[in-house]
Amino acid sequence: MNTPAETPAITLLVVDDHPVVRDGLRGMFDSAPGFTVLGEAADGVEAVERALALDPDVVLMDLRMPGGSGVAAIAELTRRAARAKILVLTTYDTDSDTLPAIEAGATGYLLKDAPREELFTAVRACAEGRTVLSPAVASRLVSAVRAPGNEPLSAREREVLALVAKGTPNREIARTLFISEATVKTHLTHLYTKLGVKDRAAAVAAAYERGILG
Repeated sequence: MNTPAETPAITLLVVDDHPVVRDGLRGMFDSAPGFTVLGEAADGVEAVERALALDPDVVLMDLRMPGGSGVAAIAELTRRAARAKILVLTTYDTDSDTLPAIEAGATGYLLKDAPREELFTAVRACAEGRTVLSPAVASRLVSAVRAPGNEPLSAREREVLALVAKGTPNREIARTLFISEATVKTHLTHLYTKLGVKDRAAAVAAAYERGILG
């Protein structure tokens, strides 16, 4: 009687700029059945190179790394149609981190304080192509979708906003950007609508909170 073939192990690439974190994750997965760590990377650039060379099932991706961010790496792997699914594993859950990572093509997003078994379950789910989000991140994404001003700002609107943040009056903004004062006011109206605010101060505060400025 034939026995069913053993399920192949899920292969991983661990990406983090801290060697201690990489060692810990490698040890955790190597000691658990059903996983094989193929390699490690210390930044986003190396992550792209190693993911394309090793072809893992799942990439465990940190976000904020010197020498190449995780979001840029995710976007590049998506652009190159890499087979690997990407599970973000980070300490950051702000809108300025979560939304760009998901938009860039991440399959899942977990925080580093996730319990061991939750991480294993998330990797298995990602390997199958299922979206995995930590409760905190899921809540943020729902809020972002429901919140007013979810539409992204145009390049010109960002320029106007940056000058507003410096306290620049409309007339000076117009002179700096070589546009009319009326056009500045139009851009501000659009900014207020997109950010869900009613004045300059609130627009600047909302922009900092969402990571658009600074």
